[in-house]
Order: sequence, then C-alpha cells, then structure tokens
Amino acid sequence: MRLTLRQLEIFAAVARSENVSQAAGRLAMSQSAASSALVELERLYDCPLFDRIGKSLHLNSAGRGLLPLAEALIGQARELEDYLSGGRPGPLNVGATLTIGNYLATLIVVDYMKQYPQSPVQLQVANSDTVVERLLRFECDLGLIEGEVVHPDLVVEPWLADELVVFCAPDHVLAGGAAVDNATLSAQSWILREPGSGTRSQFDRCIGSRMSTFRLGLELEHTEAIKRAVESGLGLGCLSRLSLREAFRRGSLIELPTPQFDLRRHFYFASHRRRNTGAAGRLFRQACLAASAGADSTADLALPFIR
Repeated sequence: MRLTLRQLEIFAAVARSENVSQAAGRLAMSQSAASSALVELERLYDCPLFDRIGKSLHLNSAGRGLLPLAEALIGQARELEDYLSGGRPGPLNVGATLTIGNYLATLIVVDYMKQYPQSPVQLQVANSDTVVERLLRFECDLGLIEGEVVHPDLVVEPWLADELVVFCAPDHVLAGGAAVDNATLSAQSWILREPGSGTRSQFDRCIGSRMSTFRLGLELEHTEAIKRAVESGLGLGCLSRLSLREAFRRGSLIELPTPQFDLRRHFYFASHRRRNTGAAGRLFRQACLAASAGADSTADLALPFIR
C-alpha cells in the first residue's frame, strides 16, 4: 500500500476542522508536516481532496467520499491498538445533549475515567442539532441524545425513558391548582429552550401545535437559566423531569398538571453507521447502561446520579 494510516488520520482531522493548522495542533505535529502529508496523499493518486479557497480548505466530492472510509479504517486501527495493548480502551469523544450532559453524562464520565484512568474522554455538550451534526462530521464517536433523531447515516438505539414537565414558580397564579386547559396556557408567557434543541422540538410538536397561539417570553440555551427565570416569576417553563427533580424536592418550582399532552420521550445512543468506536465506545455505552440499571425512566434513577 502506498498510503499510510497517518496520512488518513491527518486527512480526517483537516476535513473536520477545514484548517491545517488546527488539525496539526490536535495531532501534536507541525503545520508544515501536516500540510506535506496531505499534499503527498493527493499526489500519490493524482486526486485532489479539497477545494482550496484562500486559507480555507473545503472537502470536494472525492474528499467527501473518502472521509467515511478513512474514519472507518482509523476506527478499526484504534481497535487493533486496543487489542495489542492488552484491551485498554483508547480515547473517546462523546457528544451529549444539554439535559443528558448536565445531569447524567458528566457523572458517567467521572466513573468511567476512574475505571479507565489511561483512557481520556472528551465530553461535548450541545443541543440536539449540534450533536447530530458533529456525529455526521465524524467529530464524535458516540452521541447521547434526547428526543427522536432520524437520519440514514446514524444508528440510533433507545436508552432510557424520560418526559417533559410544564412548571411554574410556587407563587404563580396557576400553582397548586387542577389541570390547566389550553386556553389558560395560551395566555401565559413561556420561557423555552432555543430552536434546534430536542426539548424545544417536542414542546412545539406536543404543546405549541395544540394552542392557537402562545406568548414566547424568553428563549434560553441552558436549563438552569430557564429554571431561574421561571423561579423569578417570568412565566411558565417546559423541561425534562430529570432536570427538575431537585427543584421539585426543594419546592422552588411547581409542576403544573397537563394530562392533555403526551410529553413522554426517550434518551438515545447515536453513532455514525460507518464509524467504528472500538472498545472505548462499547465500554462507555456499558457504563451508561450500568448507571441507569434498574430504572425504567429518569424518574426512577437512584438519587446519587442527581445532585
């Protein structure tokens, strides 16, 4: 073979960042060495892989076709190294949506790294659309996603049941009452997640679509910011029960009964169909299942996982 795994690794890193200098930094090599390896790979087969526009590189059609093949081969090489090194899992990049990342994934990562201290994990927390995009761009090995995701290049498997909850401050006019009808909800100000999040998508589909109109008071990217805004009396919120457990226990927020809406959902494992996550991906997935063992939903999770 004329090409090397190192050339493919450099190609994949440049494809992800669209910048040779950034890719070289991630691979702990000089920019000139990375650039030379990339040029040599293209020269070997007389096949340009990027369109060069100024200092930016953008994958052309040949590069887009090569990327999943290169990623699959690199994944297999990592698994081979895991085997030869005695089964120690290699590095892992996990993408988690905000609810999972803030309330579950960080705790799982801590336990995983205690068990495998020589196997680093990078955890990227973002909304659902961003995690999916990173998976499709081969920037994540494994995704932990809330809400449904359908894409032909992704393998999506259910992990844990969850549900959204409508809530308010204890002194809100609706607090402590019976089930709230849609007309009343339509008249309230809502503090919601941003478009692109799994939580917002489910709200729009299950609640927003069933109200003739609703008042959007604020859009915020973080669950804790939404909880603080609702506690301050700015309006109603709608978030995962997982993120509200401690607030409900303390009484700083109150659940509003809305039986007219089906707000059940699932957390999912997601990975690229053509990416091999190796031993690290399998072991981390097992760690996730161990963390939720015995729980049918996030409401049943043992309290040590929610601090």
